[in-house]
Amino acid sequence: MNSRRLGQHGPQVSALGLGCLSFGGLFGATTREESLFCLDAAWESGITFLDVANIYGNGLSEDIIGKWLSTRPHRPVIATKAGIVQSAEGRSVSNDAAYLRAELEGSLRRLGVERVDLFYIHRHEQSRPVEEVAETMAGLIREGKIGGWGLSEIAPSTLRRAHAVTPVTAVQNEYSLWSRLPELGLIQTCAELGVAFIPFSPLARGVFGDPMLDPQTHDLGPFRSQIPRFWPENWPANRARILAFRDLAARMGYSPPALALAWCLHQGDHLIPIPGTRSAAHLAAWARAPEIALSPTDLAAIEAVLPIGWAWGDRYNDAMAASVERFC
Repeated sequence: MNSRRLGQHGPQVSALGLGCLSFGGLFGATTREESLFCLDAAWESGITFLDVANIYGNGLSEDIIGKWLSTRPHRPVIATKAGIVQSAEGRSVSNDAAYLRAELEGSLRRLGVERVDLFYIHRHEQSRPVEEVAETMAGLIREGKIGGWGLSEIAPSTLRRAHAVTPVTAVQNEYSLWSRLPELGLIQTCAELGVAFIPFSPLARGVFGDPMLDPQTHDLGPFRSQIPRFWPENWPANRARILAFRDLAARMGYSPPALALAWCLHQGDHLIPIPGTRSAAHLAAWARAPEIALSPTDLAAIEAVLPIGWAWGDRYNDAMAASVERFC
């Protein structure tokens, strides 16, 4: 698989990473064996970059990666995150230095490693200056516990402030053919500053997957059922567009997820999408996306079927969006 650099001074990684959220069971029941098999398939396909977080399955996803690392010789580049606090009262955000340090130590134990290559602030705590967070991360870098740091679901202005204090390795925001907000300044700011941009959910929560996630035929589960784009008042319009894209992919000779990821990769050399799956079979449908060369005519055909702003409904409901920085 082709490689890309993880930030201006970071390691070379595969052009596609693997998002490991679903190992924790959020998108349906799974087993450790299935997840380990998927990790093996990812490595065999050339994927060397794994993305996880402390809250994925309450640590289960990190445990599974730790088990995989302890029984294989493979040494991928690993990113993990902290900052979302789950409690009986719901979710909150903390970027407190002591909290982040404690959560990082827990992640290192579960992963069975002494350092991670990349440690993200999962969400920015709005009442805490990001400059303070950047100083916290600088300390963890100096101690050798993390190779670099990043932020998730932030605005370009937050990136500039943070980067001025401690250079940022990567920014991770949702980005796909149905969620294109980062095009309004964030992707450009990352390129200007030498920061990697990591699109999460590049397959649009599964709608560009194969088979297509369709609420008319699939159980969405507790998370995706809360996303307005899947609601009855929005889904029929979205479904019609997605089916048209799937027809286009078939005419071009690609699977829908491979074409969606190829489009994403063509948006800049500093983009490293992290599609997520727990299934080796699903991974096989898109793992060769970096080999797809799209011409200007191909990109125009995709844009004609899925023009910017085509999706009906928001990508998050109000509760989900509470901790996300909005800049447009």
